Amino acid sequence: MTTREVEHEITIGAPTATVYRLLADVSHWPQIFPPTIHVEREETGENEERIRIWATANGEAKNWTSRRTLDPEGLRIAFRQEVTTPPVAAMGGTWIVEPLGEETSRVRLLHDYRAVDDDPQELQWIDKAVDTNSTSELAALKENVERAHAAESEKLLFSFTDTVEINGAAKDVFDFVNEAGRWPERLPHVATVRFDEPTPGLQTLEMDTRAKDGSVHTTKSYRVAFEPSKIAYKQVTLPALMTLHTGVWTFAGTGRGTTEASSQHTVSINTANIAKVLGDQATVADAREYVHSALSTNSRTTLGHAKDYAERKN
Repeated sequence: MTTREVEHEITIGAPTATVYRLLADVSHWPQIFPPTIHVEREETGENEERIRIWATANGEAKNWTSRRTLDPEGLRIAFRQEVTTPPVAAMGGTWIVEPLGEETSRVRLLHDYRAVDDDPQELQWIDKAVDTNSTSELAALKENVERAHAAESEKLLFSFTDTVEINGAAKDVFDFVNEAGRWPERLPHVATVRFDEPTPGLQTLEMDTRAKDGSVHTTKSYRVAFEPSKIAYKQVTLPALMTLHTGVWTFAGTGRGTTEASSQHTVSINTANIAKVLGDQATVADAREYVHSALSTNSRTTLGHAKDYAERKN
């Protein structure tokens, strides 16, 4: 069997402790790493955890389960996929953070892997995916760590949540949001939708959305559905004012016979496009307010129609 071993590395202008902390906390990975759609912790123990990752590889959405061993003193994180997705037969590796100075670190990302049936063409596919994702992940790690270390991200990265209480079942509210292929007939701000669910719970959603000013914006998202409690997503085709948009729809019973439905967003502002979109005098605060208002309007509209749908079925 052919086992490939590869290494990628990058230098980051931040202390090793800062870099290691972001690598260790997988909850932030969708905001840090472009290929990562969503991560769920399935088991946790002392310096051990089992995680399920949904991410893109060569433009295809995949998911796998990995076990990680964390070594905070040695600044190393070893990982090994327990449940792989073809064409990967086996995959593992190590994150290694090394000090180059008080304010500079080197991050090395090691991988070893095999292809199903030792197929040479499938091995080439994995080679490309590992190289593309590793290069992308390390560049994004550098950008995000250095921005956070310089305390700039507090102005650019922000989160908010819209919530409604619904006199209906969580399953009905979930169904409304989950059935995104029917949104053009159900939601006034959605013009067209291209929806695909190649495997249950893993979805691709591309849609044309009408803004308040009448303009139409095309976005593409990958979604991971956990029936009937939540749908996590990550936009990969973004409007001009955003460099990042992740979110989670959640649906939970209140114990009062009603359902609390929420739409949470995490957004990073694209400062390069503020003047072009909002004018030369516009600030980061103006862009935050504009994006917050636009996303909240769409979320509240969707939640409102989901509320009507669920309450009619109650």
